[in-house]
Amino acid sequence: MARYINIRETASTNTYLARMASMLPSGTVIYTNNQLAGRGQRGNSWEAEPGKNLTFSMLVKNPAVVPAAQFCISEAVSLGIVDFLSQYADGFSIKWPNDIYHSDRKICGILIEHSLCGNSIRHTIVGAGININQDEFRSDAPNPVSLKQITGKELDLEVAMRDVCTRIENEISALAGGDISVLHSRYLAALYRHDGRQYEFALPSGEHFRARIADVASTGTLTLEHADGSMHDYAFKEVSFVL
Repeated sequence: MARYINIRETASTNTYLARMASMLPSGTVIYTNNQLAGRGQRGNSWEAEPGKNLTFSMLVKNPAVVPAAQFCISEAVSLGIVDFLSQYADGFSIKWPNDIYHSDRKICGILIEHSLCGNSIRHTIVGAGININQDEFRSDAPNPVSLKQITGKELDLEVAMRDVCTRIENEISALAGGDISVLHSRYLAALYRHDGRQYEFALPSGEHFRARIADVASTGTLTLEHADGSMHDYAFKEVSFVL
């Protein structure tokens, strides 16, 4: 069962929790009403109006996953958040590797950080920012959306946070002795633009090409089938969706 600690404000809940990880029990959730410098994947920032959204980090000690299979934790977290959001509206999906989208707009960013010890994961910190009650976005992020903008209704943030954290915790707990292939199938079923059709992608060089999503490897790399039938694997930041 999760233990919740509220802090008035912090630069990053992931950074705050990482400093205290050795002293806290597994399941601890640090959350704040005002995250001053939320971090996304590879240094991206995250906009969250104070008191309007969920910004939290969860500590998971000794997850039942070897480092080589750590991407399944990302799959589990993503599915837990999609499950939480889908009780309020349809149309949510996981944009590879683990952003959560509603149609073509981003509602949630996830940052997962592991601390390794030999051939095991000492602990994992699961950070998430979920747009809940924000009415307007002022940053240069191209496509944000909140749950309130989708449904027209506000949520109690405390209730929502405990709900989503319970779902995340349950998904991660199920990894112990569970069938990872079933988890992976669920992840693929929820994956943004994984529908057999070709879409436009971009390389860091600026080159664009069309391809369909074929698979996501256990390491988290994206397998694309190009228009000529060739298969290519891409790590995060080696390719991007053209929206």
